[in-house]
Amino acid sequence: MSSHHPPLTCDQFKAVLSKLGFVRRPKKSGTSHEDWVATINGQFRKVTVDCPKAPFSPDLISSMAKQAGVTKKEIYRLHFEK
Repeated sequence: MSSHHPPLTCDQFKAVLSKLGFVRRPKKSGTSHEDWVATINGQFRKVTVDCPKAPFSPDLISSMAKQAGVTKKEIYRLHFEK
């Protein structure tokens, strides 16, 4: 696994979603999934985060980035940004 694209923990990924303007919807009972939602450039986006699958692999990060309407590269840029 590349050190440039390491796995991300659930908290790390949720921090990136927050930077993108996403907020967590109230959790539905009986599921480990969290829905994070935002309206970006007039388009509604929903990202499903399943914390028990963390740390998230680069492939899963790519999939969640696509749900968010950004690239994996953007996710990592925001993660490493201080």
